[in-house]
Amino acid sequence: MSVLRVVFGDQLSFDLSALADLAPGRDRVLMAEVAEEVSSVGHHKQKLVLVLSAMRHFADELRSQGITVDYVQLDAPGNSGGLTGEVQRAVTRLRPERVVVTEAGEWRVQEMVESWPALVDCPVEVRPDDRFFASRNRFAAWAQERRTWRMEHFYRDMRREHAVLMDGRQPAGGEWNYDAANRKKLPAALSLPSRLRFAPDAITREVMTLVQQRFSDNFGSLEDFGWPVTRADALRALDDFISRALPRFGDYQDAMKQGEPLLFHSLLSPALNLGLLSPREVCAAAEAAWRAGTAPLNAVEGFVRQILGWREYVRGVYWALMPGYAHSNALEAKRKLPGFYWTGDTTMRCLSEAIDSTKRYAYSHHIQRLMVTGNFALLAGVAPSEIERWYLAVYADAFEWVEMPNTLGMAVFADGGRMASKPYAASGAYIDRMSDFCSGCDYDVKQKTGPRACPFNYLYWAFLIRHEHRLSGNPRLAMPYRTLAGWPQDRRESIVREADAFLDGLEDRYDPEAAVR
Repeated sequence: MSVLRVVFGDQLSFDLSALADLAPGRDRVLMAEVAEEVSSVGHHKQKLVLVLSAMRHFADELRSQGITVDYVQLDAPGNSGGLTGEVQRAVTRLRPERVVVTEAGEWRVQEMVESWPALVDCPVEVRPDDRFFASRNRFAAWAQERRTWRMEHFYRDMRREHAVLMDGRQPAGGEWNYDAANRKKLPAALSLPSRLRFAPDAITREVMTLVQQRFSDNFGSLEDFGWPVTRADALRALDDFISRALPRFGDYQDAMKQGEPLLFHSLLSPALNLGLLSPREVCAAAEAAWRAGTAPLNAVEGFVRQILGWREYVRGVYWALMPGYAHSNALEAKRKLPGFYWTGDTTMRCLSEAIDSTKRYAYSHHIQRLMVTGNFALLAGVAPSEIERWYLAVYADAFEWVEMPNTLGMAVFADGGRMASKPYAASGAYIDRMSDFCSGCDYDVKQKTGPRACPFNYLYWAFLIRHEHRLSGNPRLAMPYRTLAGWPQDRRESIVREADAFLDGLEDRYDPEAAVR
């Protein structure tokens, strides 16, 4: 009797729990490209190519190991268009003894999986996803012991528990966190490393043709596609980052530069989130570089914190708070997403830079996402669901479990502080300090009000005024609220009027997802 083992598009790992006891001569693997997933939002063309090409390569690698794979392509005759439909078709065709699947990464898909026992004529075994440092139960136990959740506390527990960057029971170097050393502006003359990119092979080119034909109206360009789609290439990308970019990643991880969206960042999150790399091997490679003396501790700790800290933490938050978390809107934000988020057509240079690089690469780094596109959405009062679906659509590494908490909890403070201790609101001064964007902008970052003033400046103060009743008691916002306390009422009203006039004058909303639907 055979076992049908279902592998999803973000489970491309040979050590996946669903494959753990696979018998090559008896069992089968089912993989399916289905319309309900590729069209769940209007995904960036590069994201579609990345996922579908990586799936096809993974299926070929399984076959090379003597494993039988039933692979349903998107345009295959009879494709039901849904994961549940494909499992039902496979069970009817193969009559397996049971179905084995690893728990899904997203709430919507997990609910689908939990419906399978009633829909197929055999038992369904759902196994934990053990590719993370912390299981869902581990995070739930940690969260249950605390009234307030903070990533830093969780991160330190994970460091101790998994002996990452530790010297005995003490953190390597004597400090847990070197973030204060990682906020340097990029020197104009600093040479940047050329980053390893991967030319599309025959499989990827075939998928690119499919995507261009079927999803021509989707956001983004395919011209600069260069993501790794196999484990071998993902390992090459990891080696390239460790040797060429990690040594200066720490110093400049918050920096931004015109025309240079990649800088010293790892570019590994798409491979990690697909399963082509494991978080354990990535953290181990970074730590090994420090212990070998080829990368400084502030760089290695900052990178490890992104993986062992933030990535694990946001997954825990997602599963602890879903499904209600998706509807979070603590600030009661209601504005529609401005159309320039889809086109990049704005005279605000920082936003046009971030959005143009997103169109070109399906990527922008964490500070561009948090402090440019996210900061503007926060200050403008964009509805959380609007900006959340945008982030999910446009980035190659965006899967809901990691994207949603970062958007709702960090970018727009929609969860009211469950994930972050304050809203990450900032004026144009922050962007000017960490980038060269302002030098090429139509607006003047030094002007606080008036037609040439940087919109981030008056939007920032208007945001604080509007939400004073909610936020003035936050100790991390004590300084700006002390400043506001000295403002006369007419000055406050003038700032709010200027902000409203600017926001009301934004161009009509353009939604390419509507065209796709």
